[in-house]
Amino acid sequence: MDTEEITYQPQDALASTIKATMITTAAGAFVSTIQNTLTKQNVGAMGVFSRTGGTIAVFAAMGGAYEFTKTASANLRRKQDAWNPAIGGFFAGSMLGLKFRTAPAVLGYGAFTAVILGVFTYTGGRLSGYVRDPEVDEVSRKEYLRKNRRRPIDEVVNQLGEGRGIYGPGYEERRAERIKERYGIDVPPRVPAA
Repeated sequence: MDTEEITYQPQDALASTIKATMITTAAGAFVSTIQNTLTKQNVGAMGVFSRTGGTIAVFAAMGGAYEFTKTASANLRRKQDAWNPAIGGFFAGSMLGLKFRTAPAVLGYGAFTAVILGVFTYTGGRLSGYVRDPEVDEVSRKEYLRKNRRRPIDEVVNQLGEGRGIYGPGYEERRAERIKERYGIDVPPRVPAA
């Protein structure tokens, strides 16, 4: 069996960090705007930066720390696996924990975020589930699955017995004979509906 060694292509950590920081800063500004809108005291539009501006900073720090450490660890380790998002997640969660100014919060948020992102990446990194092969027609795949798991009726009848919607060939005649033997009643054969 040939094992093909995949060569790692280094990534630009600074460019991806700047891009991620800009995106998460914009997300933080959006959340800060919502927070400012929901406050009881009206402080005006500048309250987005003065009153709830810490949210913008936390979002920016989390995004930048995550992307930089994820990319830098991938470059240093020369591997693209689930450990890189876990390492980046630890630093991003630590940035969130810094907001509370306690070491347990820093370590706890870091560990929690590392586990969530590491497991998410390890299990495929998709919320929509398993990705099917786009080359395979879905109808033919389902027909194959039905035929692949279908058992002959004789085998099913032998294992489960007749009844409950499972009837083998000649069931009506055997049923009529059983009723005739046990109760002495002639049962006319059922005419299947056309």
